Amino acid sequence: MIRPTAIFALCMTLLGCSGERFQDLQEFMREAEANMPRKIEPLPEVKTYAPFEYAAFDQPDPFRPRKLTPTKSDGGMQPDLNRRKEVLESYPLESLKMVGTLQQNKDIYALIKADNTVYRVRKGNYMGQNFGQITDIGDAEIKLKEIVQDAAGDWTERVSSLQLTEEADKK
Repeated sequence: MIRPTAIFALCMTLLGCSGERFQDLQEFMREAEANMPRKIEPLPEVKTYAPFEYAAFDQPDPFRPRKLTPTKSDGGMQPDLNRRKEVLESYPLESLKMVGTLQQNKDIYALIKADNTVYRVRKGNYMGQNFGQITDIGDAEIKLKEIVQDAAGDWTERVSSLQLTEEADKK
């Protein structure tokens, strides 16, 4: 004999199998397909490569520093390239700081800080990478005469200065 619970379970199983399976999913797919564009645009045309020929071999390389060579020997202004370089000429002028002055007898010295080292300079010494020669030392400023090369390769003179910087006490 068949029990009533078994009959009920059989009926529920048959009821669950009837009807369409995944009806909501199939309806979503039909709607999505209806909204899809049917025409696909063609890919853009590929441009052909046009090779470039570099023809500036006779011009100076912009990525290498120019070598300093003596220009015309017409007696014009030019630095002494045979002179022995001083220590502070290896630093750019922007990285040097004037931190004070010092007077011994009649000589006035300026105190220059570079890489946490203090150097003593006086009038006539050189500093900076542009052949800068110290022309005057004041209480708050050093004046320099620099010799730089312009775009044409001629040497020109320019006046620069280095101001006294007061550093705050670090504690």
